Amino acid sequence: MSGKLPDSRQRIATPTFFAKKRFGIVVSDWNSNITFSLLDAATAVLKKNGVPAKNIVVKNTPGSFELPLAAQWLVESGDFDAIICLGCVIKGETEHFTFICEAVSAGLKDLSLKYSKPFIFGVLTTNNLSQAQDRSGGIIGNKGEEAALTALRMVELHAELSHPTQPPQMGRRKEKGGGLPSPVGEGSGMRVEV
Repeated sequence: MSGKLPDSRQRIATPTFFAKKRFGIVVSDWNSNITFSLLDAATAVLKKNGVPAKNIVVKNTPGSFELPLAAQWLVESGDFDAIICLGCVIKGETEHFTFICEAVSAGLKDLSLKYSKPFIFGVLTTNNLSQAQDRSGGIIGNKGEEAALTALRMVELHAELSHPTQPPQMGRRKEKGGGLPSPVGEGSGMRVEV
C-alpha cells in the first residue's frame, strides 16, 4: 500500500468542513527518526485537507507504551474530534515487543469506545529498522499519512451518522460507480483547492 486508500473508498471533503475540526497528535520520542517522519506526514495531510495549523495539537511521549495515557490526557484537555497516536516498536529478542504492542492497541481501542471519538493507531510494529524506514517515507509509503487519512475519514463518518439527512452539505460529491471521494493524501492523485 502506497499511502493511498483504495479507489472504492475515495472521498473528498471541502476544506471548510475540516477548518472547524480539531485534531490531537500524540507522538512517541522513541525511534524519533521514524516517528517524526510519521508526524510530518500526518500533519501535512491534515493541513492539505483544510485543517488549520492552530487546530492541530502535538504532544510527545517518551515511548509508545505511554501513548494511550497521553492521548486520554489530551482528549480530556480540550474539544478534539480525533486523536492520532504515532509510534514505532521494533521487535527485539524478548517478548517486550508483544507486550508493548498489545497494550497500546488495546488502550487506544478502549479510549475510542470510552470517549466515542477516534483514537487512531498509527504505531509501526515492525521486525526490524528497515521495515520501519520503508513505512515512514520509504518504498511502502508513510503510515503517518494513512493515520491522518483514517482520522479524517472517521470525523466525516461521525458527522454523517450524527446528521444523516445532511451529508450533501458537507461538500461531498459522488464518484462514478457510487463511491464517495475521500480526503486527499500524498500521492492519491486527488487535490482539494484551498
